[in-house]
Amino acid sequence: MRRAASDTIVVAQRHLLHVVRVPEEAIAGLVLPIVLVVLFAYVFGSAVVLPGGGNYREFLMPGIFTQAMAMMCTAMAVAVATDRTTGFIDRLKSLPMARSAALAGHVLSTMVSAALALTTMSVLGYLVGWRIRTDVLHAAAAYGLLLLLATAMLWIGAYIGLLARTVTVADNATFAWIFPLTFLANTFVPSTGLPGWLRPLAEWNPVASTVAAVRTLFGNPVPPHGDSIPLRHPVASALCWSLGLLVICVPLAVRRYRTATR
Repeated sequence: MRRAASDTIVVAQRHLLHVVRVPEEAIAGLVLPIVLVVLFAYVFGSAVVLPGGGNYREFLMPGIFTQAMAMMCTAMAVAVATDRTTGFIDRLKSLPMARSAALAGHVLSTMVSAALALTTMSVLGYLVGWRIRTDVLHAAAAYGLLLLLATAMLWIGAYIGLLARTVTVADNATFAWIFPLTFLANTFVPSTGLPGWLRPLAEWNPVASTVAAVRTLFGNPVPPHGDSIPLRHPVASALCWSLGLLVICVPLAVRRYRTATR
């Protein structure tokens, strides 16, 4: 375990050095959340009325946070596919190191980027009027759930990156479903306004549960959501979704890594 942890830290340092030397990649990852905040807060926000009342910008920011964490999946898939197609993974597999360290190091370094992204978006949210209405412990729990979702999505991305034949395929294979999934939820508007046949899909997914949980823990507006079990128990649902995805995807990704080659 000690050697695996040491190997993981070494691989993570390699990826963090790459971010430092090519900061444009980290900056590009923040562009979409910033655009969405400005677009929804100032362009569409004035036209959105929350059922039961409430500040739309406080309703919006937990959705932006969750979407940004979920979309880490695409960046991870592209990074892993790049390492595999350029032969970097082959080089790691030839070394006397823990097999899980290559992927865990990727995840660890990307989690650092996720934490920085959350910090940046929190500051931006404060500037547009978002506030945390609860205490420090509840706020810390909300950020913990966001980072837990990011971890689960990163392992999904790692698995897809190992399966994809090219970097382009890895990009398309994640973005094609993660982007609509983040909109087909309670991310930007209450799910009660969706058609009846579409509402179960918008409520029974990890993004919707995490958004509702974060809003609850931050004390932000939580509109009525009917009899949906995940949204009536959002914190427990968010934990179950993220932990369940980790239990499934971590072994799959590590097993695939053992057979993945250039």
